[in-house]
This record gives sequence, C-alpha cells and structure tokens, in this order.
Amino acid sequence: MYLNANIKFLRKQKGLTQETLAHALGISRSKLAGYELNISPPLEKLLEFADYFGVSVDILLRKELASLSEYKLRQVLETDQFLRGRNLRILSTTVDQDGRELIEVVSQKAKASYLAGFSDPDFIEELPRFSLPFLPQDKKHRVFQVDGDSMLPIPDGAWLVCEYVDDWLAIKDGGKYVIVTEQDGVTFKLAYNQIKEKERLLLCSSNPIYKPFYVAIADVREVWKFRLMMV
Repeated sequence: MYLNANIKFLRKQKGLTQETLAHALGISRSKLAGYELNISPPLEKLLEFADYFGVSVDILLRKELASLSEYKLRQVLETDQFLRGRNLRILSTTVDQDGRELIEVVSQKAKASYLAGFSDPDFIEELPRFSLPFLPQDKKHRVFQVDGDSMLPIPDGAWLVCEYVDDWLAIKDGGKYVIVTEQDGVTFKLAYNQIKEKERLLLCSSNPIYKPFYVAIADVREVWKFRLMMV
C-alpha cells in the first residue's frame, strides 16, 4: 500500500506545510508526520484524508502517485472524480426570490426532452416548480413522474420526490433511484453499484416481468435518490 507516501505527496502537491494540514484535520503535527512516515491512520481519519484531498480511499491506498507523470497523475485523479460523478457539470437549478432552491417537476411529457435539456438553465427554468419546507435545505431535490408499471407497487403516474446524488460511489445496492442515461433517458429502477469493479450499474425493476440491465457509468448523466412519493 502507498498510503503514507501518498498523504505526503498530496500535501506537498497542494503546497501545504505539515502544520497547516494537521490543523485542517484536527490532529497534531507529530501525528501527521507519523502518518506520512509509516503509521496507518484509523479508518475515520483515512476517510477525512480522502475527503480533504478529493480522492477515493482506493486511490490513496493502491496508487503510487509520486511515480506518475504529471499527465498520468491528472488522468488518474480526473478518472477517480468521474467515477464519483463529480466535476462533470454544474447542476442547473432554480431559486425563489429569497435565494432558496426550488423543486422542479419533470412530468411524463417533460421526460422525453429532459435528457437534452437537463443541463440547460433555460430548460430547467421552464419546468413547474414549488417548495417543500420540511425537506433538508442543504440538499437539492427534484420531482419525477413515474411512467409505466416496472416499479410496482409504485403506480404509473406517481410523483417521486428525489434527492440529487453527487457521489455515485455512494449509490446503495437495492436502493430506488432515478437514473438519467444517454441511451434510456430518465428511468426509475432499483440500482446495484458495480462502479469500482466494472464501471457500471445494474438496474432492476420490482416488477419481475422486466429484465435487469446494465448501464455503463460513462453513459450516466444524473442520479437522483428516491425520497418520497406523491400520488
């Protein structure tokens, strides 16, 4: 494993002193020096390092970053960010007069053009929108209308309030998600996360007459986690 060397490498790459990084992570300078030398941090601190540097734990442990050329290093880090669904684009959204984010509504009719317009602020601005004060204000939500019977008992025509997922590696197996893909547009399925192993998602229906299928993560454009249903 290359954890110790990678912590030191990434710190220097960012131009940080040991004291500065230690302060940011809430540890002593001597403890950080130990982590950079040969001491393995506890799991919770390892996660903090990964979040601070914006990389996955897998990258921290398995890749010898210092041995990579500048081009290859950038390629590795950008690929890691891509698999997490980050740095792809800025999410288009709408706000009320007080600057609070609104919840846009994507009906069955609008779903047909959503794939072409989801990143267009003008398209998003034209969608119906409202607010639900009881939802967390630090999360982005959008409503999608169900089309068909593939996710029974959730019926055709139901309205799904969904939360935007910015880290695709956080997709939980068997969770209900609205997935926007290049081939299928907007689809509501049970998702199984195979991103790290095979760079894909397995999408299943709760209605057994519909067969499961795979979606390459490179074809995914947005992921929204199902929160609640409005019939």
